[in-house]
Amino acid sequence: MPAALREQVEAVYRRDSRRILATLIRLLGDFDLAEEAMHDAFFIAVERWQRDGVPANPRAWLVSAGRFKAIDALRRRARFDRSQADLIMLLDSEGGDPSEEELLSDDRLRLIFTCCHPALAADAQVPLTLREVCDLTTEQIARAFLQSPATIAQRIVRAKAKIRDARIPYQVPELAELPERLESVLRVIYLVFNEGYSASSGEDLVQAELCDEAIRLGRLLAQLLPDPEVLGLLALMLLQASRQRARTDAEGELVLLDQQDRTLWHHPQIAEGCQLVQQALRSGQLGMYSVQAAIAAVHAEAARAEETDWAEIVGLYDLLQRHWPSPVVELNRAVALAKRDGAQVGLAAVEAILARGELLDYHLAHAARGELLGQLGRVEQASEAWRQALALTRQGPERRHIERRLGELG
Repeated sequence: MPAALREQVEAVYRRDSRRILATLIRLLGDFDLAEEAMHDAFFIAVERWQRDGVPANPRAWLVSAGRFKAIDALRRRARFDRSQADLIMLLDSEGGDPSEEELLSDDRLRLIFTCCHPALAADAQVPLTLREVCDLTTEQIARAFLQSPATIAQRIVRAKAKIRDARIPYQVPELAELPERLESVLRVIYLVFNEGYSASSGEDLVQAELCDEAIRLGRLLAQLLPDPEVLGLLALMLLQASRQRARTDAEGELVLLDQQDRTLWHHPQIAEGCQLVQQALRSGQLGMYSVQAAIAAVHAEAARAEETDWAEIVGLYDLLQRHWPSPVVELNRAVALAKRDGAQVGLAAVEAILARGELLDYHLAHAARGELLGQLGRVEQASEAWRQALALTRQGPERRHIERRLGELG
């Protein structure tokens, strides 16, 4: 296969494979059959596109090829299993290009809602969606949940078995059913964004296509259901993404927030994000994402790092910790406390979290402790904390940043 064609096929796979899979799951009604059909379609594409050229709409071509490949496979099975006959007739009757008007206009967003079906265990809905819809690895999901990969894998297997055994339909929920699935859906979209904004492993700090996809899904969801928390999540993603160009230097190395060139921030995104924050907060229904977006807006509105209103940020973290407590929120609040009240106050808050046995496997907790110990001149303890952070870090730019901090400590 010519190198240029291989690059085109790989680009289509990176950009569109999960959207193709989502459409095939809707058409075929089966995760495994759809996955097999998608890979078959890409295999066929290598041969056909080399002969006929890349089609004008590669995604539609691949969906059609995958669907017909699945029908052929089902026909072969039907010779031995007559129960497949009704499914084959149904697939034949539906045609090749589904264009009917449905409640959700995007198959990937539709599938996220399906994976967040209330019949599935709450702790399995988000991992299942991240794995099957968003193509995150089990290891990436495990790091996002601060769980072991084996635990996450078991949840995903059980959820897929539940879908199969309970015959949970792959269908669009009615409008009245959407709110009860909203919390899980919002969490999925934000975890996808987080993996793109700060990759959990590898040599790239940012995976822009994941950030863009999460924002695209957030916009679709806001059009469908303009709930204050949906607006808050969209605002949060826009505000964080606005800093994307400034987060790495010319060599791709990590640049911390207070050292970033703020002229590189995307100010139209900041303006849109701040407007959405105000709209969400005016509703009077404070939510977790709206408050986080308000924190991001305080950062975004500071022309220089020294002008950041850390008192307001601490107050917003107090609100988060009061209503949506978590060790990570508490850690972020501790860092903000250090900015407002000094390193000793922040260090006491970080060490209180670790003393409870929480966030011991979270590299940012040890990094925060190392930074604050260094500011207090406790070099030996700071070095040990940074070494603990380094042992837990799997991302290239973050590892090199930690190594530089260790070098600076001597």
